[in-house]
Amino acid sequence: MNQEKGRIAETEFKKWLDTQNIPYWYIQQDITTFSQALKKYFAKRPDYMILIPNLSSIFVDVEYKKITKFGTFPIDVQETKKYSALQRFFNIQVWFAFSNETCAYNTWYWIPVTKVLEIGETNENKYISSKSKMEFFSVPTTEFTQIATDDSLHRLFSKLI
Repeated sequence: MNQEKGRIAETEFKKWLDTQNIPYWYIQQDITTFSQALKKYFAKRPDYMILIPNLSSIFVDVEYKKITKFGTFPIDVQETKKYSALQRFFNIQVWFAFSNETCAYNTWYWIPVTKVLEIGETNENKYISSKSKMEFFSVPTTEFTQIATDDSLHRLFSKLI
């Protein structure tokens, strides 16, 4: 069920990229297309590489996530740390982009991995799941840049400058 929701989120994200005419590479997720040398940098691989003309590129991990009753998104600590290592070693920014059917995939919540780590450093922003026993950062939605489907990436980058 969760994998299916993740695939739907990726498909909806791809539709948005295509509608906005944003150049990207989808990163195939099967194991035969993945370099063994990269395994130490990934908990899982990001879904897209977005190419930003005259600037660079960013990796984007698209995920189906719902906002908790506390107004936060839970973000896997280990995954974030692996993405941070990838970012540092290869000097390519890594971002998360979250959405779900509640907002009809019309709003995407964006946040760079570095900001997740910065917010997660305090104990009040970490917790361990009682179900999975995995550690998560609890990141308030106010820390994300929200981009509607009729917005462009300019909105995302204008917030950074």
